[in-house]
Amino acid sequence: MTSPPPAEPCRGDGPVPRARRAEGALDVFLTGQVFMDMIFTGLPRLPQPGTELVTDGLGSAPGGVANIAVAMSRLGLRTGLAAPFGDDLFGTYLWRTLAEQEAVDLRWSRRVPSWPTPVTVSLAHAADRSMITYQRPLPAPSDGLSDHGLPDHGLPDLLAAPPPAATCFVDVDRPLPAWALALRAAGALVFADLGWDPTETWSTAVLDRLADVDVFLPNAVEAMAYTRTPTPEAALDALAERVPVVVVKRGEQGAIAVDSRTGERAAAPALPVRALDPTGAGDVFAAGFVYGTLAGFPLDRRLRFANLCAGLSVRHHSGSLGAPCWSEIAAFGESGEVPPDVMAEYAFVVPHITAAGGDSGRAAHRAEPTLR
Repeated sequence: MTSPPPAEPCRGDGPVPRARRAEGALDVFLTGQVFMDMIFTGLPRLPQPGTELVTDGLGSAPGGVANIAVAMSRLGLRTGLAAPFGDDLFGTYLWRTLAEQEAVDLRWSRRVPSWPTPVTVSLAHAADRSMITYQRPLPAPSDGLSDHGLPDHGLPDLLAAPPPAATCFVDVDRPLPAWALALRAAGALVFADLGWDPTETWSTAVLDRLADVDVFLPNAVEAMAYTRTPTPEAALDALAERVPVVVVKRGEQGAIAVDSRTGERAAAPALPVRALDPTGAGDVFAAGFVYGTLAGFPLDRRLRFANLCAGLSVRHHSGSLGAPCWSEIAAFGESGEVPPDVMAEYAFVVPHITAAGGDSGRAAHRAEPTLR
């Protein structure tokens, strides 16, 4: 994969040139909760009760749904986000970082008076991470936000008419919101993921919601738990009976996928790089898969491109702000970090690097973690 690194800005024009997009149309629209992520790295071990660890690695960055929003925007996808933001210092930082530095369109988002920004502390160790989260409930629906925390119907006129978008991204932990169903009826593809079930009951009601989903991207543990199957491959087959395209993410073992409409099956290894911080890697993978879908990649290339994006992200601290932009993808292709025969498998990416290099209409620079 060889191509001159594109000049800044780091985001490109995306798989659908802006000149051919309808005025105001998005490539992807999503809702969710934005967190202030505080990520400790370089830990020799996880802390035990009554002990203290000292580390020299700390990053702070937008987290939660911001992981995937930033990753999509850095790939040149026009990304719209509806989310509540606290009106405290952290909320101001998150809003400015997403809107001003990462070109995420927040016109459907709102600042919530007197609501503290949710915070997650991530402890990265041994190529994995543990997390602690602080989150206060949002105000009651009468105060302007829906009771499940997303401004999908409680804010007057906010999403009464969802924005035109080629795709939307939801989680299926809860029933799909009306705006997602409306976008799908208008021709958008619905991509879905889900969060960890803290009760570990793995309700099969989640699977019933896949009837309104086009692409589902769980990780292997979640896929096996919800389908009550013993292997990722068995889980993939079970899910393929419910949703047209299923991708099972397997971390360091790569990913497997099936498109039940075309009969395509694919598997792709993870990018062979040293992982520094895996926070948000699954979201970056999903962003790469969305890009590959809009770009018309066959299934195996969608997996490879998603693995490429996720692999580049884990080489950095700080979750969302480790997501790669096109200049980083180009530089990696020329770095010699992996063997030439491995890089040859990503040659299909080169035309997209070249196309991204000419776009000067996006944000001037990528945001960086506030602390190192």
